[in-house]
Amino acid sequence: MTVKINNLVLGINEDSLATLKSKVANKLRIKESDFKSFKITKESIDARKKSEIKINYAVEVECDNEAKVIARVNSNDVKLGGDNYKADFEIGTKKLENRPIVVGMGPAGLFAGLLLAEKGYHPLIIERGEDVESRTRTIDGFWNNRILNTESNVQFGEGGAGTFSDGKLTTRIKDHRCGYVLEKLVLAGAPEEITYMGKPHIGTDILKNVVKNIREKIKEYGGEVRFSSKLEDISIRNGKISEIVVEGEHIPCDNLILATGHSARDTYEMLFSKGVSISPKPFAVGFRVEHLQHMIDENQYGKYATHPKLRAADYKLTYTSNKLSRSVYSFCMCPGGQVVASASEENTVVVNGMSNYKRDGINANSALVVSVDPSDFEGNTPLGGIAFQRHYEALAYEVGGRNYNAPVQLVKDFLNDKVSKNFGRVKPTYNPGTEFVDLKSCAPNFVVDAIKEALPVFDRKIPGYAGEDAILTGMETRTSAPVKINRNENYESVNVRGLYPTGEGAGYAGGIVSAAVDGLRVAEQIITEYSPK
Repeated sequence: MTVKINNLVLGINEDSLATLKSKVANKLRIKESDFKSFKITKESIDARKKSEIKINYAVEVECDNEAKVIARVNSNDVKLGGDNYKADFEIGTKKLENRPIVVGMGPAGLFAGLLLAEKGYHPLIIERGEDVESRTRTIDGFWNNRILNTESNVQFGEGGAGTFSDGKLTTRIKDHRCGYVLEKLVLAGAPEEITYMGKPHIGTDILKNVVKNIREKIKEYGGEVRFSSKLEDISIRNGKISEIVVEGEHIPCDNLILATGHSARDTYEMLFSKGVSISPKPFAVGFRVEHLQHMIDENQYGKYATHPKLRAADYKLTYTSNKLSRSVYSFCMCPGGQVVASASEENTVVVNGMSNYKRDGINANSALVVSVDPSDFEGNTPLGGIAFQRHYEALAYEVGGRNYNAPVQLVKDFLNDKVSKNFGRVKPTYNPGTEFVDLKSCAPNFVVDAIKEALPVFDRKIPGYAGEDAILTGMETRTSAPVKINRNENYESVNVRGLYPTGEGAGYAGGIVSAAVDGLRVAEQIITEYSPK
């Protein structure tokens, strides 16, 4: 049992650990020597007053007679610490004819596979892309030499799309499994600070090693992992999954965890052809916007912009166009990062953002996107969102020069319908290269109009946001899955028993942690129903 103390506020120049311990001892009316353990559980920056930036902490301590200490203090900020998720639940009794199969090694698939392996179910995990080491070399070949591998790229491969992103671990879900996910990431090599930072992130450079270590742990527990192994087909017998086809091999299957990620369009098409229940889903499209990181830091932190306790600043912006009935918002903001080529199909241009752990690049970048609704799609099909994405990705490829260069435009010229001629202080970070265009030539009219309406508003919130040096790069289309694979309260497909759609690609998560948690939920469902083979 521990005592949890919230709302411990320190000035930015105070000695964090020594001052914290003193504050906690005074708050609990005990001596520092009475602490049996002392752990920071939350650290977040409060920069609402730039002239007086503060750091807000929560800590947990062990001491004697915790309940009496809490009663004596009688404060809403002092409570008993919560129990962590232990993955302890009753094992099912139903006979398992075949080992569970997990498709996809993004966060949902990795954590579903890890839990199944830990519990002795010997899962088979298949991933269409390469292991993370080979995948990195393949992606470098695309970025530097324009050689796209449609099966192993920023979207497909070990770790999923999140491996080549900012590695954000923030989530809006309130689930006791979140702590378990963070703890497993730390055990696999992530920095311990992710368990308490207000806006935790890992970064691509560290995350690549983390996912490799989780893979090795799965194998150590008896799981099997196959790379360059694409799910090609499924067989359904009497309303239940019975077999899958992987690279021509027919594999008996009773329980299939489908964790493919949001870009597995051929898998969506195959499932739809088999009659699996799928619905169209809203998402968002737009551009990547780049600024100098020090401009963002100065806007967010004022005179403390270079303070050693402050990391590269981020931001979150939202705007609603009443005229267009559209939302415009920043998404997946990457401090000190780069814009990356993220196509997974030939003759398309797709962009995303990526940062390393230190976030020490010159530029900040963020998606600037507009909400898209199924009513925007052509045709009466659940796969209309895929066609919508493909159309604008192909246009971006065409106007960019048909060589995977990305179309770009300075923000000031975008607002004035002019093709840019030269870059200012902000230089694009996208490889293989860029081409000046009028971005309205590769984006929906409503996206262009909504972003034009939002930019002056954002510039008032962050002066310089719509400044003459800022760059827009297109197209950002993979913000989330364009479909939802419908499932019931037991996480099973509504019309195919034994098929468990999970994670971001199935439409049930929106980031690394929420996808991992969803994978755990699905694995738990199988574990509590079946006994290990």
